[in-house]
Order: sequence, then structure tokens, then C-alpha cells
Amino acid sequence: MEKKKKLVVSYRNCSAEVLEAIKKKYPNGYGDFVIKVQKPNNDFFYAITVDTIDASYLIKVDVKIDNLTEEEFEKEFGDDGSSAGDDSTIGREDDSVESEEVTEETADEE
Repeated sequence: MEKKKKLVVSYRNCSAEVLEAIKKKYPNGYGDFVIKVQKPNNDFFYAITVDTIDASYLIKVDVKIDNLTEEEFEKEFGDDGSSAGDDSTIGREDDSVESEEVTEETADEE
């Protein structure tokens, strides 16, 4: 039995056969299957794995990492609105939510 070749390839340089294998293995996307690969010089890259009949591939993929500091996040996206003193949306008169108390009788009906 012949051993499979082990290849590292960038996603951008994949053949049609390998792209088809990726689509088959990850029909809903590969976002949850990305692994971090550490190189000997302490650099790293992100990749997914896929096999074909003649080779096992480690496919390098681009990953966007959210590494904003808290100040940068607040500047970019603003305050999240969860401040404790802000009760402007609680108990407004235009709220039309009716409260129904569940008793033993109504619980049996459900």
C-alpha cells in the first residue's frame, strides 16, 4: 500500500479537485474547523484539512482576528446601551405586553 502525499497548499492555489473535496467535506462552511498550525520559527498560520484519493492536504486559509482593545471597540461601535441608570425603555406606557398569571387550572389546559 502506497502512502498518501502530505501537502500544504494555500486556498487560493487549490486545484478544482481539492476545492470539490473541500465543498464535500464542509458543506456548511469550514469556519468551525479551522486549526492554528505552529511553525518551528514560532510563526503560525490557520488551516483546514482535506483528503483526496492520492494526498492529504493542509489548506492555508485567511482568518480575520478581532483584536480590538476595549477602547477601540467602544470608539468603533459605540456604547452598548447597558448602563445601569438608563431605564428609558423599561415600563413605557406604549408597551402593550399583557401579563398572564399561570395557575394550576390554566397550566392543565396547556
